[in-house]
Amino acid sequence: MIDEMTTVLEPTPMPDFIETDYVKDLESRAMAFFKAGFPVHLRGPSGTGKTTLAMHLASKLGRPVVLVHGDEEFSTSSLVGGEHGYRVKKIVDKFIHSVLKTEEDMVKRWVDSRLTIACKYGFTLLYDEFTRSRPEANNILLSILQEKMMDMPVGRGSNEQYLKVHPEFNAIFTSNPEEYAGVHRSQDALRDRMITMDLDCFDYETELAITKEKSSVSVKDAKTIVNIVRNLRNSGKCEFAPTIRGCIMIAKTLKVLAFHPYQNPQKFIILCQDILASETSRVGSKTNQNRVKQIVSELVNKELLGDKEELKITPTPIS
Repeated sequence: MIDEMTTVLEPTPMPDFIETDYVKDLESRAMAFFKAGFPVHLRGPSGTGKTTLAMHLASKLGRPVVLVHGDEEFSTSSLVGGEHGYRVKKIVDKFIHSVLKTEEDMVKRWVDSRLTIACKYGFTLLYDEFTRSRPEANNILLSILQEKMMDMPVGRGSNEQYLKVHPEFNAIFTSNPEEYAGVHRSQDALRDRMITMDLDCFDYETELAITKEKSSVSVKDAKTIVNIVRNLRNSGKCEFAPTIRGCIMIAKTLKVLAFHPYQNPQKFIILCQDILASETSRVGSKTNQNRVKQIVSELVNKELLGDKEELKITPTPIS
């Protein structure tokens, strides 16, 4: 007997999704790959909008979405399905009062998991951070993406040994670079079956629009924040380059604290130091954090006060 999990999402366009020319170009290229019959792999550092863009692309495809998050503990059965419990049927016959007749029948209960459901009904598979799963767990995807056939386990309780993948099935993958902690190297055969789009930081106009939209700060404040983050990124002195996520964090916190950078530069410097030192130093090295804090202090001073050396502000060091 086969049951199915209710794991389907109905994607809808995100009202605050920013579509600049840069984003529209990414979108049009990805949609062309889908129409040609190829899965799309969005690869890039943390904070570059991979998952948000993937959800947006899924809404454009117009099919229900099956969302899977990569996990070290995943096995093939986590994607395909497995036996979860059983059903017992018991018949007690007391037609003759002096004779007790019983009959029992036990049937294992098979439950299709998310990948099987997506292939069967033509849903969109969104496999977020798929390289966090061990490579052997993803081997089932090879025949699905290439031959459009899915090998079915014997214990499924069906006469079908293979499942033909629905023609409307699409797959979107996201991943971080291999040097990130907890990321496995994906097998070459799987990468060869998908089209990889490498995402980097957005252009200036896109970062400005996203920062303003996500936080509701003024255009002036958004420009100040984006300029500082981009200058820190371009300095090349960070362990990990800051992304749009850092801009959003600073802007949202600034909105909550209800002040403008020009009103309280000292407070703004400390705010930027806390967030950007955290985002750019994953290992927690004190040396790296202090270096980033010093650079941030200089960048904020330059952005707020320009060349007025006599007005430069040096914040109290944060221990």
